[in-house]
Amino acid sequence: MPDIARKIRDELAAVHPAATLVSGRSIAVLLPCYNEGATIAAVIEGFRAALPGAAIYVYDNNSSDDTRAEAERAGAVVRREARQGKGHVVRRMFADIDADIYVLADGDLTYDPAAAGTLIDRLVTDNLDMVVGTRIATEVAAYRRGHRTGNRAFNIAVTRLFGPGFTDILSGYRVFSRRFAKSFPASSGGFEIETELSIHALDLRLAVAEIPLRYEARPNGSTSKLKTYRDGLRISWTILKMFRALQPLRFFGMIALVLGIASTMLALPVFATYFETGLVPRLPTFVAAVGLMQLAMLAGAVGLVLHEVAASRRELKRLQYLALPSPASAQR
Repeated sequence: MPDIARKIRDELAAVHPAATLVSGRSIAVLLPCYNEGATIAAVIEGFRAALPGAAIYVYDNNSSDDTRAEAERAGAVVRREARQGKGHVVRRMFADIDADIYVLADGDLTYDPAAAGTLIDRLVTDNLDMVVGTRIATEVAAYRRGHRTGNRAFNIAVTRLFGPGFTDILSGYRVFSRRFAKSFPASSGGFEIETELSIHALDLRLAVAEIPLRYEARPNGSTSKLKTYRDGLRISWTILKMFRALQPLRFFGMIALVLGIASTMLALPVFATYFETGLVPRLPTFVAAVGLMQLAMLAGAVGLVLHEVAASRRELKRLQYLALPSPASAQR
């Protein structure tokens, strides 16, 4: 029996380059879905062909179409997450499912399931914690100009605030190590989950990589759930919240600087008049300047205190991350 299993594994490795590398490691394919009945069966079949030994999980997020029935018919393990939003689904998936390697994708057939082996190969070979499939659109309809512009703006903002590391923070096609998935403190509820995943990796300075992959247009009968302006605002708010939480000294330091400059600009004419006449005729302006300077000092003090709190939280997250095995040592 072991000889037969080894022969089958070798044959699979010839077709799927990552098969040898992940021998002895469990793989879970995670597909969060909301009204993807038109495409989910094809996605499941694609991942089953690309990763024959992987367990495929579909989490139905209150679909009103036949997503659940199609996924069950295709042979996936189907579960339900009642709280609406992709972030809630991903958090539940990471909590419920145990595996050595996690493949996260969408159920809309825009990402190529056959590329999963390439992503896993890079994760295991380089002992990484996350590999992101960056999107290369095959046609204009696949990646609209407005979405491409917004994504570029978000990438620039994240790079300026948290450092370089990603060129497509909003990609939904990712592969994770177990220690990433099980130590990720997910808090997002919607499509901003990809932003949180990227910033978490940058904050802990985790080993990550990107691989450009083909990105297809949705097939007929499949509609996007992304609301451009609403979700754009939510992503912007997530970036701002995480900047405040993870780098409070810079966040409150900038507030202190702005308040200090405003206070100085108000106070200079008052002092100039005082040195000329010995009087303070604009007392309300002087009071406002003093008040702004006090707020500036308070913001600076808050930033210093929260900086130590953020450092402690980062250390705890790092320890939780280090308590779990790396991809290279996860072989069973």
